[in-house]
Amino acid sequence: MTLTTRFAPSPTGYLHVGGARTALYSWLYAKKNGGDFVLRIEDTDLERSTQESVDAIMDGMNWLNLDWNRGPFFQTHCFDRYKEVIQQLLDTGHAYRCYCTPEEVDAMREELKAAGEKPRYNGLWRDRTDYPEDKPYVIRFRNPLEGSVIIKDIVKGDIEISNSELDDLIIARSDGSPTYNLTVVVDDWDMKITHVVRGDDHVNNTPRQINILTALGAPLPEYAHIPMILGDDGKRLSKRHGAVGVMQYRDDGYLPEALLNYLVRLGWSHGDQEIFSREEMIELFDLTGCNRAPSAFNTDKLIWVNQHYMKSLDPEYVAEHLTWHMNEQGINTDNGPALSAIVKVQADRVKTLKEMAQISRYFYEEYTEFDEKAAKKHLRGVAKDPLVLVQSKLAALTDWTAEEIHNAINATAEELEIGMGKVGMPLRVAATGAGNSPSLDETLALLEQDQVIVRIDKAIAFIDERVANG
Repeated sequence: MTLTTRFAPSPTGYLHVGGARTALYSWLYAKKNGGDFVLRIEDTDLERSTQESVDAIMDGMNWLNLDWNRGPFFQTHCFDRYKEVIQQLLDTGHAYRCYCTPEEVDAMREELKAAGEKPRYNGLWRDRTDYPEDKPYVIRFRNPLEGSVIIKDIVKGDIEISNSELDDLIIARSDGSPTYNLTVVVDDWDMKITHVVRGDDHVNNTPRQINILTALGAPLPEYAHIPMILGDDGKRLSKRHGAVGVMQYRDDGYLPEALLNYLVRLGWSHGDQEIFSREEMIELFDLTGCNRAPSAFNTDKLIWVNQHYMKSLDPEYVAEHLTWHMNEQGINTDNGPALSAIVKVQADRVKTLKEMAQISRYFYEEYTEFDEKAAKKHLRGVAKDPLVLVQSKLAALTDWTAEEIHNAINATAEELEIGMGKVGMPLRVAATGAGNSPSLDETLALLEQDQVIVRIDKAIAFIDERVANG
């Protein structure tokens, strides 16, 4: 049988980081073992499921390049199959009708709670056959009363749960619609899922699902329950910790490779190695290497990984992702240097692609005013002569390259017998409108020669006006 894993999100919101890590681990385990990776959308919660959430899940999976070779399947397309299985369980005596109202079940639970026992449904209709006419009912699974369920968990080790701890769960609501634990079992069975990789918040569901699979005579998959992700404060990751939706990380300027690399290490390790290519992840990943304890999300570590990938990946590829941020910030890059060139000079100066776009606007647009602090410090009366002389030398260049630009700046400093900074800093402010940029010769080389000359004129005029105004 082909090893088969699945990722089965509910379309009730964005694809969050915990879900993305689960998807990654499932994807890696299937890829490593030459198996299938199934995408299944668990959309039976009709009130909360939305097409917008489905799209968000697809967008996140596609951005991370976690491709599936089966699916996407939708549970709402399988209701006839679920009804068939529910009837099978009724016919074999593994399920029964329960006519208790929700209020009656609540009363049972309160009574047991008052007696110091676990609040639960007490099995009132488990063995009754005096079914009333024209009264709504749910269908419950007849859970075994004796023995226990042993989950041979790949991550957590053996987990034993006594059947006496489990009540007869509802598998079909009064309107006939199936419940989560029934649909998951049927889907995993029909899709021949061999390994269920999911968050450990599902551990309590697993013994119930194993009992239903056993009642159906279906094979049991292997289970791997991954501990949750915590925020920096040790509490469960949530919106209060910042970006928790996958596409928010894209919006904030992270590369998909960085987020994947960070997530794979957030609960799994291979020695002290921190950086993994996609190929290395597939080759080295194994579920047995996953941590049993929760992992804490560290944004500073993610930034470090992102900076590594911005500097080490092919600049042409990084530029493809930078394009989105340029467009998002309304920067038209049709005229100006290639974005791959921007990546080369800016990658080691920023934390994110969003920041890279923000500080690169002057390559494509004329700035409207100088940075106040930079202009106050560097566009003073003493800067006029250096700017006038370097402008003439730059205008005379027939080869507009970083080397020739550097030589012109150097010659200006030597001719005026001043330090390079007294030429370079006013020139940087003139060319970019601010006091920070990549190396000045590379920055100017990426701008048009005429463009630089005009910007120096603008700086000289600024100085003249400043001097005139005292």
